[in-house]
Amino acid sequence: MTTSVAIEIGTEPARAVACCPPLSRTALDAESARTAAAMFKALGDPVRLRIFSVIASSPEGELCVCDLPDVGVSQPTVSHHLKKLRTAGLLTSRKEGTWVHYRVSPEVLSAMSALLQPSF
Repeated sequence: MTTSVAIEIGTEPARAVACCPPLSRTALDAESARTAAAMFKALGDPVRLRIFSVIASSPEGELCVCDLPDVGVSQPTVSHHLKKLRTAGLLTSRKEGTWVHYRVSPEVLSAMSALLQPSF
């Protein structure tokens, strides 16, 4: 990773100083980058982001598909979006009778937070 530098000019000889702190503590390896990109790509759709947000903010920590609020698309489309979120590793699910309950994968929020957390 390269760091931008600025040259200070004054009465002293010019010296290089760090311009900006790095945005991340470490660079991602190829596999971590693929995983993170899949997660962010899945969240790039407004309906999926809204579904993820509703599930993530559920007081019980999980939400039955029957309790999802109307997100402006048909039920088959909601199922499609839930599958995309599960495939990207953002959600886990468990079946209880005929209903499926979804929860945010435990490590997802901390991993995404760490990735977006600046190092300064």
